[in-house]
Amino acid sequence: MARIPYGDPDAPESRALVERIVAERGNLLHLYQMLIHSPPVAEGWLAFLTAIRQKSGLNGCLRELLIVRIAQINNAPYEADQHIPIALKEGASQEQMDALSNWQESNLFTSDQRAALGYAEAMTRNIQVPAEIFAQVRELFDERALVELTATIGAYNMVSRFLEALEVHSHDPR
Repeated sequence: MARIPYGDPDAPESRALVERIVAERGNLLHLYQMLIHSPPVAEGWLAFLTAIRQKSGLNGCLRELLIVRIAQINNAPYEADQHIPIALKEGASQEQMDALSNWQESNLFTSDQRAALGYAEAMTRNIQVPAEIFAQVRELFDERALVELTATIGAYNMVSRFLEALEVHSHDPR
């Protein structure tokens, strides 16, 4: 159970925002139900994550592999639960999902995916990225893709840290 109660979606100060979230996301996920305690933060979060997930030029399968791997590293099951089905819809295979925690030993990932996963692991575990790891992604991605890749990794580290600090989980009642 979350450390604080979820926000009230019927509260007058968040009603319009909740309607927008439902229109854009299909429902009010636990994450957004927590965020609506602060409508300005929830609005900024929604805009930022919409840009990352829906307006970026990053390949959807790659993006979702990164998000799930970040969730695994950060022990953030809610994040993984939400993104595994999206990864599968974006073209990741169930075999890739099963092998993701040990991707280095697997031949199921492309060179782009392997370089990006190494980059995500460095950013997530150490924050500073060794030159040799950056050189691998720099060789495969242009400047825009590097910015989007870096922003995606940073954003989903933020998501998992928020979720885990407040103990937001899929099985919580709404």
